Amino acid sequence: MTTIISLKLRNFFAVCVKFHHKIFIRPRKEFLHNLRTSEIIVVTPIFFPIMLIRSKKNPKLFFNYVNSKKMKQEGVGTLLSRGGTLVDENGEKAEILNSYFSSVYTSEEPDNEGFPCNMPSSSNLATDAWVTREEIQKRLEHVKVNKGPGPDGIHPRVLNELSAVIAKPLHLIFQDSLRSGMVPRDWRIANVVPLFKKGSRSQPENYRPVSLTSVVGKLLEGVIRDRVLEYIAVHNTISLCQHGFMRNRSCQTNLVAFYEEVSRNLDAGMAVDVIYLDFAKAFDTVPHRRLMIKLRNIGLEHNICNWIENWLKDRVQRVVVNGTFSNWTSVVSGVPQGSVLGPLLFNLFINDLEVGIDSTVSIFADDTKLCKTISSMQDAAALQSDLTKLDNWAANWKMRFNVDKCKVMHFGRNNINANYLLNGSVLGASLMEKDLGVFVDNKLSNSRQCHSVATKANKVLSCIKKGIDSRDENIILPLYRSLVRPHLEYAVQFWAPVLKKDINELERVQRRATKLVKGMEDLNYEVRLSRLGLFSLEKRRLRGDMITLYKYIRGDYRQLGDVLFSHKNNQRTRGHPFRLEERSFHLKQRRWFFTVRAVRLWNALPSEVVMADSVNAFKRGLDEFLINQNIQGYCDTNIYS
Repeated sequence: MTTIISLKLRNFFAVCVKFHHKIFIRPRKEFLHNLRTSEIIVVTPIFFPIMLIRSKKNPKLFFNYVNSKKMKQEGVGTLLSRGGTLVDENGEKAEILNSYFSSVYTSEEPDNEGFPCNMPSSSNLATDAWVTREEIQKRLEHVKVNKGPGPDGIHPRVLNELSAVIAKPLHLIFQDSLRSGMVPRDWRIANVVPLFKKGSRSQPENYRPVSLTSVVGKLLEGVIRDRVLEYIAVHNTISLCQHGFMRNRSCQTNLVAFYEEVSRNLDAGMAVDVIYLDFAKAFDTVPHRRLMIKLRNIGLEHNICNWIENWLKDRVQRVVVNGTFSNWTSVVSGVPQGSVLGPLLFNLFINDLEVGIDSTVSIFADDTKLCKTISSMQDAAALQSDLTKLDNWAANWKMRFNVDKCKVMHFGRNNINANYLLNGSVLGASLMEKDLGVFVDNKLSNSRQCHSVATKANKVLSCIKKGIDSRDENIILPLYRSLVRPHLEYAVQFWAPVLKKDINELERVQRRATKLVKGMEDLNYEVRLSRLGLFSLEKRRLRGDMITLYKYIRGDYRQLGDVLFSHKNNQRTRGHPFRLEERSFHLKQRRWFFTVRAVRLWNALPSEVVMADSVNAFKRGLDEFLINQNIQGYCDTNIYS
């Protein structure tokens, strides 16, 4: 193995010499000629800084190396065929997956006359969709050159390098395509890469089809997507309950908004039932005719609707497994996963899901939650009625729920634990669910989530420790920041640890990471943080609370913040003008929920910090403020408790 790594290093250094000859001009011949297996440890400190420099423009280079250090390589496993035999040959695996992906498609009736539609109709037209040559050239200049080509073989690097030359002909092609509503065939074919989700690797249903399509076609998809987004932003077309694939919304905004209501009702002594719904193969089963009805009903321009309809029509795909292709097959339903337009089209298709529903609905793409306070069987019956409406919606629009994956969670001590039916089956009751990647239990405890992310982060840190010989700060810190810390901070404003044991478990990960740096082993944690320019994770969470709250009050989340927070209405001259109402609480789960815990410190921030005119300016002011503060002091003085 070390010999193989050495050979790879030799090849890499040859490339480095070519592009960074000033660094290697003197030792080039000696070094490349005499590189031996035993020199691998000596080489690594030189190899990584150069790779990190190049990774700023080509992150793929860095992560390819990290992935190569993994003992377990991911890919399509041995598959179980319909006949029950195990298949290991790439061509056969590609055919099995292609057959399965095609089997879930939705077939529609010949016409949709008299078809029900809940979408509010509109006679408005979208913004003029004709694109300028300058916009095309700008998009070409920002094409990600490290991505692979689509089935047409046109590499994005070629488009990027020739942006000034090909902008004009592409402008003419795009204009003609938009004007006529016709999409070239090359833009409607896809190479499908199967991505493993979870479960057994031998089961075809455990793979997600991701379509690799023409890069040129994606450029025009991006133009149309932006025009449609402009239109729906002006007309508030997308429901506030949808947080997936939308600007200024995220998994975290979804979780905070939904569980704000749950925690508030629990704190008031009420019982709450939450139903977690899972659509079966949601993106692949969207019926095209029904989708077009909804697009036309929201008032999109006729030419755009015609273009999208033609883009969806007569699509074909083939599955690729380790460079081996399956046969071509027709795509009769769905929006392509991996396309630019697909996520937006799905959001528009599912947008009327909440129409006529009295319970609270929360959606992230196809992940749907239904919530209602339950004090009697009448309340349970009302929630059941809403669940039945959703089931009817799915049937009308040719979608279906995966009943086995749909669950109900009962919150509150006095919950009557009612049963709910979906498509004739009783929903299973759950004590814990993984909601958008975060473990949530019926007590709103976050210990399981803390342990889960700490375990993942420690595993990655162990891989770095075992696989990377260098202990240089400029190598270890970027690895820690990019590969380890994100596990500890994903949506952390929602699930921030409360118990000391959980806080310490997370902090221990960063303690381990800082000890990996050469010369830091014998220093105490606070000194290591200071020398490496890091905050403790606890202080970073506090910082993250303030940055997130700034976005809700003064930034891009204001539309959501108006629902979550109330401004203080007083004439005090001290403090800043964006002070918020501090809410009372009874339960510790409510006390430590983001919308409650973060308000006191926000109100205590200096006016010059809060009045920053941008998020970046706010971060700078906040960092200066936090550097001069002791986080423990906040707890001692009850500012952040």
